[in-house]
Amino acid sequence: MEKSIDTRAVRTLVISPNWIGDAVMAQPLLRALKDANSQRRIDVLAPAWVAPVWRAAAEVSEVLETPFKHGKLQWAERREYARMLRERGYDEAYILPNTLKFALIPWMAKIPKRIGYKGEMRYGLINVMHHDDPRHKRPMLPFYAALAGPVSKTPPQNVPFPVLTISDEDKAAALGRVGIAPGTTIVAFAPGAEFGPAKRWPSGYFAGLARLLQQSRPEITIVLMGSAKDAEVCDEIVAAAPGVRSLAGVTSLSDALAILGSAAALVTNDSGLMHIAAALNRPVVALYGPTDPRHTPPLSDIAKVLWLHLECAPCQQRVCPLGHQACMHKLTVDLAWAPLRAMLPARPAAL
Repeated sequence: MEKSIDTRAVRTLVISPNWIGDAVMAQPLLRALKDANSQRRIDVLAPAWVAPVWRAAAEVSEVLETPFKHGKLQWAERREYARMLRERGYDEAYILPNTLKFALIPWMAKIPKRIGYKGEMRYGLINVMHHDDPRHKRPMLPFYAALAGPVSKTPPQNVPFPVLTISDEDKAAALGRVGIAPGTTIVAFAPGAEFGPAKRWPSGYFAGLARLLQQSRPEITIVLMGSAKDAEVCDEIVAAAPGVRSLAGVTSLSDALAILGSAAALVTNDSGLMHIAAALNRPVVALYGPTDPRHTPPLSDIAKVLWLHLECAPCQQRVCPLGHQACMHKLTVDLAWAPLRAMLPARPAAL
C-alpha cells in the first residue's frame, strides 16, 4: 500500500534556532515536512546572523529576518510582528528555540497549529507539545526531526544528513570579492569557536599545520574563516605562518558559505562553520575537546572527527576548569595533518 501524501497548499512557518550549527541540523526537519506535502510553502523566521544558512536550504520559500534583540522580550515589537505574520495566513508553526518569548509570536499571530518542545513551560502557547528527556538528550539531528512526526518518546531513525547548496555563480562571486582566482585550490581553517576558548585548538597548532601544508602543497591557498571576534587569533596564525590569508570579519556569512562550498577541505573547531561545511559536502577535519561529537558531530560521510575522549572530557565548559586544556593541547599537529593530507585533491599535472 502506497503512503498517502497530503497535497494541500499548507503554509508553514519555522522559527529558527539562534545558533548557526543548530540551524544546519534543523534542515532535515524541513525536508521531512516537504516530503510529506510537496505543495507546502515553508517560510523561516531567523535572526540576521543565521538567515544565510536558510537561504541555502532548497526547501525554504522565504526567509524572514527577526528584528528582535538577543535576550530582550520586546513585547510591543513582538506583538506588532505577530500581527504581520497573522496577515500572511500560516496554518502551522514549528517553534525550534525552547524559550518562552519565541513561542509567544505564533500564539499572538493566532497560528492554529503550534508545534514544539515544552521548553520553558510553554503550555498553551504550544498546542502540539513534544517532550525530551533531559537526562538522556537526543542528538540534535533527531531532536529537531522528531517534530515532523506525531508526538512520541521514540526518536526517528535514519534521519538524513543536512544538505545546503550554493550556486556556482555565488561561489565565483564570493571568491572574486576576496581576490581569489577561479580554479584556485583552497583549504580553509576555522580557528574560532563562539562557545568559548576551551573549544579552540591552539593558534600555534593551526600555524604549524599551515606550514606543513605550505611545504607539501605550495600551490594551495590557505584561508582563515571566522567573524570579527576571531580576528585576533587569525592574526596570530598569519604572523606564525606567512602566506596564510585571514578573512575573519572580512566576509559576510553568505560569502563564507560560498567560500566554504569552494574549499577542498576545512580544518575546524566544533563550530557553526564546521556544520555548514559538512552540509555543503566538503571534507572536514573536526577538532573536539570539551564538547561531545556524539551529540553534535559534523554530519557527513567525508568528515573526520578527532577527539581524544580524555577522562575529563566532555566537560562542556567554556573555559577549562582544570586550567590545562589537555583535551585540545594533546591533539597534535601530526594527528590533524594525516587526515587532511588524505583529503587533498591530486596535484595539478604541471606541478
